[in-house]
Amino acid sequence: MLALASSMAAIVALAILVMLSMGSSDAQLSTDFYSKSCPNLFSAVKPVVQSAINKEARMGASILRLFFHDCFVNGCDGSLLLDDTSSFTGEKNAAPNQNSARGFEVIDSIKSAVEKACPGVVSCADVLAIAARDSTVLLGGPKWDVKLGRRDARTASQAAANNSIPRPTFNLNQLISRFNALGLSTRDLVALSGSHTIGQARCTNFRARIYNETNVDASLAQTRRSNCPRTSGSGDNNLAPLDLQTPTRFENNYYKNLINRRGLLHSDQQLFNGGSTDSIVRTYSSNENTFRSDFVAGMIKMGDIRPLTGSRGEIRKNCRRIN
Repeated sequence: MLALASSMAAIVALAILVMLSMGSSDAQLSTDFYSKSCPNLFSAVKPVVQSAINKEARMGASILRLFFHDCFVNGCDGSLLLDDTSSFTGEKNAAPNQNSARGFEVIDSIKSAVEKACPGVVSCADVLAIAARDSTVLLGGPKWDVKLGRRDARTASQAAANNSIPRPTFNLNQLISRFNALGLSTRDLVALSGSHTIGQARCTNFRARIYNETNVDASLAQTRRSNCPRTSGSGDNNLAPLDLQTPTRFENNYYKNLINRRGLLHSDQQLFNGGSTDSIVRTYSSNENTFRSDFVAGMIKMGDIRPLTGSRGEIRKNCRRIN
């Protein structure tokens, strides 16, 4: 009897451990998470994203970037959306986000629409994940079923954002290392970098490349110098498209540009500079369907980074502050 009781206790303990491990993983994320609790979720989100992009096509890239910068800092938990409080300094003014992260008011509008459809049900982290997908699709990119069920963080960290988000100055090894640390492969790195086929960058982030680097197309450098002065502090926030040809259309021109040494950021051109990722860039430049399918796979993997599920976190009423 003692042996039986002992084995039963072991089985119960093991079952508890399994349940705990499931609760701390992405096991609870699913594409139909809100199918019963908020059946009109997607139809509430998309029109707001569509309206924002109609007003300014660049906004699609900005929303997609918000999702990247959220997921890279302690997982996809909506922490980037929090304003500073007396108890923590948030991520909005971290170096990678200051004067560049934008679209927060669009997320606010989406959240308001979702709250009308189903109050207190859908997290800001999930709102951002859906908005990033819709932004991609509305600009001509691929569609995917977004995994949902994330909950929102109750805190944020400027220091974590400064340490976690890849910089435009990174070399290839630094980029690979940063992505690998989050469970993203080198192929994911190259595919997800393809999001730079849309959007714009600030002069301060490409100045060193157009004035100091040699692996840059001369005509691109000359064109970009016209609105990005050499002197630091002058024109820092002047913008240039990451993809000169079609900055508001999601396709594979980004990779064609890299092959022609026309990557705007140092970190972009590192993907095609005689290193281990050159062959992937060549593949994506010649086969857009492969890029699109790999981009989708990478977005789903990134969305799985350390989500808060179960009883952890909360469902924020206002994405800018904790309840």
